[in-house]
Amino acid sequence: MRHSNPSRRLLLHTQSLLRRRRFLRSDDGSLLVEAALALLVALPMVFWLFEMCMLTYTYSVLGDAARQGVRYAIVHGTDSTNCSGPSSGCSDSSGANVVAVVKSAASYSFHNISQMAVQVTYPDASSSPPSRVNIAITYTYVPYIQLPGIVHTIQLSAQGRITY
Repeated sequence: MRHSNPSRRLLLHTQSLLRRRRFLRSDDGSLLVEAALALLVALPMVFWLFEMCMLTYTYSVLGDAARQGVRYAIVHGTDSTNCSGPSSGCSDSSGANVVAVVKSAASYSFHNISQMAVQVTYPDASSSPPSRVNIAITYTYVPYIQLPGIVHTIQLSAQGRITY
């Protein structure tokens, strides 16, 4: 049924335009778009924060492991001729027992530490008191989620003076 009245057609056309305009001004879909944009920013930030926490935790565990290794070397020494401390492994001039202590302490990290390099050195060329001992740890951090800005190599060191 066609309307022959031109004013009636104009009125219907105007009402149709107003309905379209109201539809276009509607806020029905804006929440979905805003949520999607917010998630595009928030989710990478959450994952990056998680990765930074894990990196910090791993750094802390490895630092503690280096200090425990130094403490072990200080108390036990490695010189078999001067084994006065409470030691059962004093003839360890290569530092293998110290490395084992460091790796055992580092096993509390949530990462695979089999690739961790531990270097035990005696700068004074002796392991008798009061010589120094250095422990250096190098570990390639493998992130759970590959995100930019994550440091991949952790290098730590600790130093002490042998007392026994």
